[in-house]
Amino acid sequence: MKILIISFYYKPDLSAGSFRTASFVKALKKQLSYADTIEIVTTMPNRYSSFKVEAEEFETSGNVSTKRIIILSHKSGFLDQARSFMVYFIETIKYVRSKNYDAVFATSSRLFSAFLGAIISRQKGIPLYLDIRDIFVDTMRSLFTGTKQKFLIPLLIFIEKYTMLSAYKINLISEGFLPYFKEKYQIEYSFFPNGVDDDFLIFSADDARKAFGDKVVFTYTGNIGEGQGLERIVPQIAQKYKNIEFHIIGDGGRKRILRECTEHLWNVRLFDPVNRKDLIALYKQSDVLFLQLNDYDAFKKVLPSKIFEYAATYKPIIAGVDGYAKEFLKKYLPDVLIYNPCDFDDFCRKYDCFTGTIDIEKRKEFIAKFLRQKIMDEMARDFLDSMDRYRRS
Repeated sequence: MKILIISFYYKPDLSAGSFRTASFVKALKKQLSYADTIEIVTTMPNRYSSFKVEAEEFETSGNVSTKRIIILSHKSGFLDQARSFMVYFIETIKYVRSKNYDAVFATSSRLFSAFLGAIISRQKGIPLYLDIRDIFVDTMRSLFTGTKQKFLIPLLIFIEKYTMLSAYKINLISEGFLPYFKEKYQIEYSFFPNGVDDDFLIFSADDARKAFGDKVVFTYTGNIGEGQGLERIVPQIAQKYKNIEFHIIGDGGRKRILRECTEHLWNVRLFDPVNRKDLIALYKQSDVLFLQLNDYDAFKKVLPSKIFEYAATYKPIIAGVDGYAKEFLKKYLPDVLIYNPCDFDDFCRKYDCFTGTIDIEKRKEFIAKFLRQKIMDEMARDFLDSMDRYRRS
């Protein structure tokens, strides 16, 4: 079997999609024979303009090969990313044109990698397995309402329909996505979420802080964009709680605005993205791990990948989330402080009663249940089973 994997981000890039795809490839490789091949078509590392890492344009390891396409540098803005993706889209189509594959796996948080997988699948007459990590149309509706870009929504709806109806099987990383997709597309669905990477299994219950000191370090890591809305609450928290020191590690389209909103505050420090070794050291120095999704309806369906990473550290977690993510946390991580996204008053009411106590046994159960490699092993089996059913149909 010759398998093509489409993933805009791939190791050594810093991205939830990169880490997820790398784990999936590792799991898939274990379940294939040496005669089977996997080819990954991705990009040169580009997730954050402030984080540079070298990678080969083409590399091979056993029966796995990786082709990295050089794209335009970007600053995480919508137009920048659209232009970069067009380069990836066109160059990928050209690269695979004369190649033969038996199946396509595409993972997508912004729809267009999935759309690329659909184009290739139809051109070559081979089955497509989609790994959907976001509802792009839903998100764009929230962002584009009342803006000049709203004219793009009908086009995005068409692309989504074409893409989903091209798939033989669709995996959703959040069960909160199911009502949206099932109402529109009668396709077989599975649910394999993100998980806890092996890198974070070095933490133990001994890393949990027993009590807060005079200074409480809040650490946020990841994207700093419209989807998080950090500029809508971090300045207010830092202004009121002088003993809280924010360490915000990452990059994105709203970082400049966040910097402008907090430049007068000594207790908000912004850092560029770091590799995982340095990130683990920063987690160890933290008192509280902080995350927020913006208060758009679209984000009530998502399940942030950061939850799994944070939970493995045995640190207290404060999360501004609603909808499915809120239900998920209440079920599996009841020690997390949850406040309404972007709601400063609700944050204050909850935080003023917050002790930071960790439910050690619940954390252990969570880590055991959501080990990334275990989830990816199951997803790789599901992928291969689906492809086998397709061949027999």
